Amino acid sequence: MAHKAELIVDAQNATGESPVWIAAEQALYWVDIPNRQLLRWNSSSAQVSRWTFDQMIACIARQQGDANRWIAGMQDGIYDLSLHEDGTSSMTRLAGVEHRQDGMRFNDGRCDRQGRFWAGTMVLDMAAGIAAGALYRLDGSASADSLSACMSDFIVPNGLGFSPDGRTMYLSDSHPSVQRIWSFDYDIESGTPSNRRLFVDMNEHPGRPDGAAVDVDGCYWICGNDAGLIHRFTPDGRLDRSLEVPVKKPAMCAFGGPGLDTLFVTSIRPGGDLSDQPLAGGVFALRPGVCGLEETRFQ
Repeated sequence: MAHKAELIVDAQNATGESPVWIAAEQALYWVDIPNRQLLRWNSSSAQVSRWTFDQMIACIARQQGDANRWIAGMQDGIYDLSLHEDGTSSMTRLAGVEHRQDGMRFNDGRCDRQGRFWAGTMVLDMAAGIAAGALYRLDGSASADSLSACMSDFIVPNGLGFSPDGRTMYLSDSHPSVQRIWSFDYDIESGTPSNRRLFVDMNEHPGRPDGAAVDVDGCYWICGNDAGLIHRFTPDGRLDRSLEVPVKKPAMCAFGGPGLDTLFVTSIRPGGDLSDQPLAGGVFALRPGVCGLEETRFQ
């Protein structure tokens, strides 16, 4: 039985995204994209720490080996970040990208099960509906040269996820004119997706597909943005259950907690009247009744 969503941080994030649970610290990290911040919530003390950068930061993954280093998709490329406990930080660009037009940034991203970092780009003006977004892959052999797009012609690439064995990749486009999730066969040796096919048409379900997570059963959890729901789909694309959160725009979910049996959910705080959702932009925790998988670190 799923428990009611609990507010753990009244963060009031403009766009809370990319939650990552670090078991060694029993802490949740995530980003607030427009405010250019990376945040950490310590589950023992409930203390929240923040680091602010010179660019918008959209997606993150912990690097292998160094507890203070992260990899991040930002505005003009993928960066190596070092965080310090005094709130200071440093950033070094690992690889740039040549956006198809001005006014773009990275969006959703994560590592595959082998430790390669995948991230997509989008036009900042989402309402324009311009299919200039692309999907990029970074591995440990990359240089500071521009990365080549592995796939292109997305408006808002989102919902990246990998099956427990790493052999299926999931990807969505969350723009209102698309709202579809695809699955791919994934070659774990080369890091190459193939055989793209429709996994779920979210036009048939409440909410637009946003950030995602995969559980130990191989089921795919996707935030139903605008609907205040988190949906669980089985590997064959069947809707298994939907959990409610007290905000309209859940943005991304991640498993964590001591047993990886808690689902953390970040959210968006839109402008305008929020009297019906005062907790918008907060971070929530649910007990969905299943366990998740620890995020692979960047190799």
